[in-house]
Amino acid sequence: MKLLITWLISTAAVLISAWLISGASVSGFWSGLLVALILGVVNAVIRPFLLLLTLPINVLTLGLFTLVINALMVLLVAAILPGFVVSSFWIALIFSIILSIVVWILEALLDKENN
Repeated sequence: MKLLITWLISTAAVLISAWLISGASVSGFWSGLLVALILGVVNAVIRPFLLLLTLPINVLTLGLFTLVINALMVLLVAAILPGFVVSSFWIALIFSIILSIVVWILEALLDKENN
């Protein structure tokens, strides 16, 4: 059940983030579900390897290179799914930052309601 709730929170965050950023778009709710699912799988499978490979750069930049990796994950998902469009790297970077903030806010609101 927790996995389903997390997936719905991620979907809402993807839709909100795409609504806030003019260079990113999601064609509908079902595309948002797929974006959240594929982004979760990509972040679980590919992102750890990229973080390990770029560890020296990440240490030198005090972790800020992780933002670049997050943007690359968003661009990868945009390349895979036809209903998700991100116009540039910078839009993907802003999208990933806003997505993280929105997920954090929605999860905090959900935790507050459960307590």
